Amino acid sequence: MYFIRSLFGSFLIVVLGSLLIAGSFNLFLIPHQLISGGISGVSMLVGYFTNWNISLLFLVFNLPVLVWGLLSVGRKFVVLSLVSVIMTTWFMEIIPVKAVSGDLIMSSVTGGVLIGIGTGLSLRAGGSTGGFDIIGSILTRKRDFPLGTLLFVLNGLVILALGYYKNNWDLALYSMLAIFVTGKVMDTIHIRHLKVTVFIVTKKKQILLQKMKKLQRGVTVIETQGAHTGEPHHMLMTVTTRYELNEIQQLIKQWDPQAFVNITETVGVMGLFRR
Repeated sequence: MYFIRSLFGSFLIVVLGSLLIAGSFNLFLIPHQLISGGISGVSMLVGYFTNWNISLLFLVFNLPVLVWGLLSVGRKFVVLSLVSVIMTTWFMEIIPVKAVSGDLIMSSVTGGVLIGIGTGLSLRAGGSTGGFDIIGSILTRKRDFPLGTLLFVLNGLVILALGYYKNNWDLALYSMLAIFVTGKVMDTIHIRHLKVTVFIVTKKKQILLQKMKKLQRGVTVIETQGAHTGEPHHMLMTVTTRYELNEIQQLIKQWDPQAFVNITETVGVMGLFRR
């Protein structure tokens, strides 16, 4: 039952993120022929030159990337990513393409903020918005650096294509501004690269260790004793990411709500640590 509630909550977050992204596309970027970068940017670029339906291009271009994600990342991640892609496509069909603002700078910044929030929410829920988000998530499992910065670099190639083929470098620069804002907002929300150390003082060592196995994080068990009561306890210590911290907190609340938990920021990690 708890798993179903958790999955349903993740689904709702992904749908909300999809709505923000589709609104950004149709209300701020597409009316000015700006692009968002990545697969969505490629879809917009092709749509601008061919007059094909951008939302359907977005869906079609994402399918092979979703297959790659299924093979490399995990089933829940790809299922939520598929939900995001489908819902974004659907919202793009029902939201009219109409400029909210005629100012290119305001449209770029607002569009970038909305995409950053939507993408960050989807990533924190355990999925992605498809496209370069999946590629970036796969790559950051092997290298420990901010995902938004990586996507900004990848999206630069799409920006160059826009400037070259449209012969309008103003649009390319405004699009770059939108992508830059997206990356910064996304890094604020999606904090996978930040590490924390969690100390859990508990009387339910075995059940917590069993439940924490699915997190695929090493756990150190330390024998402890209450200073005033003299009662024996166990302290579980693990290093994880801020992105995964919520899952640990929910696990503790479910299986040992009386546990004492101390969470500290980790400056650096040496030795064997799964990125």
